[in-house]
Order: sequence, then C-alpha cells, then structure tokens
Amino acid sequence: MSIELTNEFGHIDISQDTIAQIAGGAAIECYGIVGMASKHQIRDGLTDILRKENFTKGVIVRQEKVDLHIDMYIIVSYGTKISEIAYQVQSKVKYTLNKSLGMSVKSVNVYVQGVRVANV
Repeated sequence: MSIELTNEFGHIDISQDTIAQIAGGAAIECYGIVGMASKHQIRDGLTDILRKENFTKGVIVRQEKVDLHIDMYIIVSYGTKISEIAYQVQSKVKYTLNKSLGMSVKSVNVYVQGVRVANV
C-alpha cells in the first residue's frame, strides 16, 4: 500500500516502507535512543534491537483519509528522561518527513518497548 500525494506537477505514490525507513532513521538520531524494537515482540523476539535495514519492522504508517499517523516502537537508554526522548522523537520525525517528503504528519505515537544500558 502507498501514500498518494498530488501537487501542481502531478501525482506521487510513496510506499509506506519508504516512509517508515525515513521515520526510523530520524528517530534513531535522537539522543537517548538505543534502537528500534519490533512491533511484534512475541513473534520476532523480545530482546532484539533492529538494525538499520529493518527499521520498518519498528514503525507502523497509517493513513486515515488525508491524515498520516505513525506509530514508533523504541528502546531508550537507561538514565534518560523518557518523556523528553519521546517528545524529541515526535518533533524530529514530523520535521524530517515534512522537509524530505513534503508530508504533514497528524500524529507520531511513541511506544517505549524497553530500557537498555547504552554501550559506551
């Protein structure tokens, strides 16, 4: 399934996997994020941190009419303020998708799946 955009130059189809990859890349750059977690913890394993090529497993992209909603499953670093990390992820993902794809995001829902000690 893809997200459809129409502008003055024509019609654009962007796959949900592409949007998820961009959103996951933006989230992983935020301070306090150890990695992305799978949205299907039981099936994929509880302790797996997703690698860059698998960010799409930790991000769900939904389109309801004209609104775009993103659900992100993350693992945060021990000793950081979770509410601040979630806010930074929401802001960065919205900004990145707006600047790179020209898409307005209605909501970014952040689900913290675990806390890990960051490797120093």
